[in-house]
Amino acid sequence: MNALAQEIAAMIAADGPISIERFMMLALQHPRYGYYRTKLPIGAAGDFITAPEIHQMFGELIGLWAVEVWHQMGEPTPFRLIELGPGRGTLMADMLRAARLRPAFLQAADIHLVEASEALMDVQRANLGGTPATWHPSIDALPEGPAIIIANEFFDALPIRQYVLTGEGLCERVVGLDANDALCFGLVLTSAPAATSAAHGAMLEVGAAAQAMTRDLAARLIAMPGALLAIDYGYMRPGSGDTLQALRHHQSDDPLRAPGEADLTAFVDFAALGRAATSEGAAVYGPIGQGKFLARLGIFERAASLKRKATPEQTAAIDAALARLARPGPQSGPNASMAELFKVLAIMSPDLPVPPGFDAIAGQDA
Repeated sequence: MNALAQEIAAMIAADGPISIERFMMLALQHPRYGYYRTKLPIGAAGDFITAPEIHQMFGELIGLWAVEVWHQMGEPTPFRLIELGPGRGTLMADMLRAARLRPAFLQAADIHLVEASEALMDVQRANLGGTPATWHPSIDALPEGPAIIIANEFFDALPIRQYVLTGEGLCERVVGLDANDALCFGLVLTSAPAATSAAHGAMLEVGAAAQAMTRDLAARLIAMPGALLAIDYGYMRPGSGDTLQALRHHQSDDPLRAPGEADLTAFVDFAALGRAATSEGAAVYGPIGQGKFLARLGIFERAASLKRKATPEQTAAIDAALARLARPGPQSGPNASMAELFKVLAIMSPDLPVPPGFDAIAGQDA
């Protein structure tokens, strides 16, 4: 049992079982032992790979998407270009490189990054190569003003709660201690109103933190023009089942085995995010599969252009990236396809046009 597990076990021994939500918060954000406080998680030497690290095409297309949305907004100067959970800074660097096609966009962009990890901030600064930017520990510190907000693999790391309807009634899944004082999962009766729709025996996950953050961001887009683009793995429509997972060295791990040493995530309920945004009056587009979204933005044309000047090795890398980012394929394993597993949702100020890559509102673009 590592140091954080011992601390959590002592907390449980003193006060009783804790929710999955509380456990995730401690495992990821504990000020001394939390995963995002101590690890460099992304890349071959880390625990997982994100789309921007697979190939530059991903970030370039998101950058061009942002340029077009800025044009739809009336090209405000200045505007806030915000990334939530910017990883290694690769996505923002690729976006800005593609945006050189519109120098006025770069001149107007006031860059803000929401990041809790000091170690990742250092990597982001290096990869941005001196580009002026401001870092914030949370969205609460973001300045007002027109904004384009990018959230790639951000919402999946926000904590969830889990519920099961049993013969004894509605139960919440919690973390407690077994007979040997080791961390274990258990169930406790609850009357949580958010989970009353759970089918008998099925596990229902509720991402209250993600929904609350979405409402806050949507409210911002009502007060000031802008857009939020969320890309993550999850459900297009409400689902059930246990999606809590731990990743360590690119392999699945027991979420309770070594808290703080593995990444913890859960599937994003995009339908719930959409409802949260529309409750504030924002316009919602999608969700749409990542493969379809990137195809509509022109990833296959971009790949063909790159391959015209590529070496055989570079061509093979481009084809491999296309297969993983945009072509349907296996959804598990080291080279799993992200095309259908990952979804894309746009939340917009209600007076803005349909954003690039979408053609319907409120989940009609499946």
